[in-house]
Amino acid sequence: MSFRLVRQSKFRHVYGTCLKREQCFDNIRVSKSSWDSTFCAVNPKFCAIIVESGGGGAFIVLPLNKVNKAGRIPPDHPLVGGHKGPVLDIAWDPFNDNVIASGSEDCVVKVWQIPDYGLVTTMTESVVDLVYHQRRVGMVVWHPTANNILLSAGSDNIVVIWNVGCGEALSTIDAHPDIIYSCCFNWDGSLLLTTCKDKKIRIINPRDGEVFEEATSHEGSKATRAIFLRNGLVFTTGFSKRSERQYSLRAPGHLDDPITMVELDSSNGVMFPMYDPDTNLVYLCGKGDSVIRYFEITPEVPFVHYINTFQLPDPQRGIGMMPKRGVDVTTCEITRFYRLNNSGFCQIITMTVPRKSELFQEDLYPDTPGDIPAVTAEEWWEGQNKDPILMSLKDGYQATQKSELKVTKKKTNILDKMPPTGKVKSEEDGKATAISSEALEKVTEVSKVNDDLRKRIDELQTEMKKFKAVFLKQENRIRTLENKVSEMSGSGGTNASTQQQQQEMVPVTSCYTIHSVRKQPVQGHVVHAPSTLTANTVNNNCDMAPDEV
Repeated sequence: MSFRLVRQSKFRHVYGTCLKREQCFDNIRVSKSSWDSTFCAVNPKFCAIIVESGGGGAFIVLPLNKVNKAGRIPPDHPLVGGHKGPVLDIAWDPFNDNVIASGSEDCVVKVWQIPDYGLVTTMTESVVDLVYHQRRVGMVVWHPTANNILLSAGSDNIVVIWNVGCGEALSTIDAHPDIIYSCCFNWDGSLLLTTCKDKKIRIINPRDGEVFEEATSHEGSKATRAIFLRNGLVFTTGFSKRSERQYSLRAPGHLDDPITMVELDSSNGVMFPMYDPDTNLVYLCGKGDSVIRYFEITPEVPFVHYINTFQLPDPQRGIGMMPKRGVDVTTCEITRFYRLNNSGFCQIITMTVPRKSELFQEDLYPDTPGDIPAVTAEEWWEGQNKDPILMSLKDGYQATQKSELKVTKKKTNILDKMPPTGKVKSEEDGKATAISSEALEKVTEVSKVNDDLRKRIDELQTEMKKFKAVFLKQENRIRTLENKVSEMSGSGGTNASTQQQQQEMVPVTSCYTIHSVRKQPVQGHVVHAPSTLTANTVNNNCDMAPDEV
């Protein structure tokens, strides 16, 4: 008698389904950057995808409740395009579905506030710009329990912990000698897990940058990824010496001795582990692959159990995973992926557990992390650690009312260290003296500038007065010349009334009026110019002084 033992698991028959083309998104110019990123971030409201953009970097934000005809995105769809370089990574705030962070090659991290109805015009103004990195920012990660805590990692080999609420850096971690490949917080956000190009995996205190443990992850030289599981174990993906792709499971304290390590294939695409803490399922999505492998992690040997592979005809460029808050519990959907193809097609894939009952399946949907932070940024920085606040999906996900993100700049930086107690007063006095002397110098400079301006104004006013006097003097000379010309041009038979009428008709404006008097005399009279005075003589005399005339 023989029998076959089959491992019992409620996720043994999970299968994937692609939605219809008109329910997906098409005509998207997916980024062609060579950086190893997923290029996609999803939450229950929006799907954000990094796209190609001229004159800088941009990403597109698509509301999930609005699908255009045939799923096609118009070419002139509004973008989020405030970066000066290509965008490398994006991440949605886990506690505010309208807030998204982006890192770019311009060395700046920007945080954006997306309207509820989506974008109407291209957005270029961010809520806050976080500037510290000296080289491109390739990764942004939000804290899982603390509000407004953001992590950024750049090619300058530095990890920065930001307080987005005040736009300042809380701490910097300079423990990596080379480029950082991945960063991940543990379940309560008290530890940070990183992988680096030096083939090391590190567990770090995110508050002070202390390295608790480090070990060699994978022996291959290509990029590695690592994530914290809910039970505290570490799951990694990488390459062997022969460039074969591997995954491993490790325990903190024994990182150099993997619990299990398995070789998958010899493909050269980087594998991104997507983790669902509610079901303990890990999905491996390789860049350039046409498959999605998923595994279940259990306490039984071999600990990482292969379930199935979802096959697709074309390779994937990027992928985004929907949080558990956004899945459809009425159809027993446990995960949803947004898969980007090279052709610009965003394919939506649902992972479903087959169940006949239409009732809510409590075993498939335990309480999941909600959209309410467990601690504030200040409380977390002071040392408090709390597990995420969980919510039930029995009645569906109901988003809590969120206010717009507002950044309040602080007068002093938290990074500034307090001086010793005995030197506080003297140093404060020295700072006060320096500030007062600087202020006095500035006041002196301003007063000097004001005095110069006043002198200049007085000089201009004096010149204007002189100019007015000269103008009146010249006007009197012109009138005198006009009177002389009118007297000399009159004949013996001309009566006084005609001469007076002729003088009134000629306006006294300039020397050019004399030409009109000479060339156009009053009709009916003959004008005889004396031989000693001609029109040219009169014109030349206009520039002469009265005594010279």
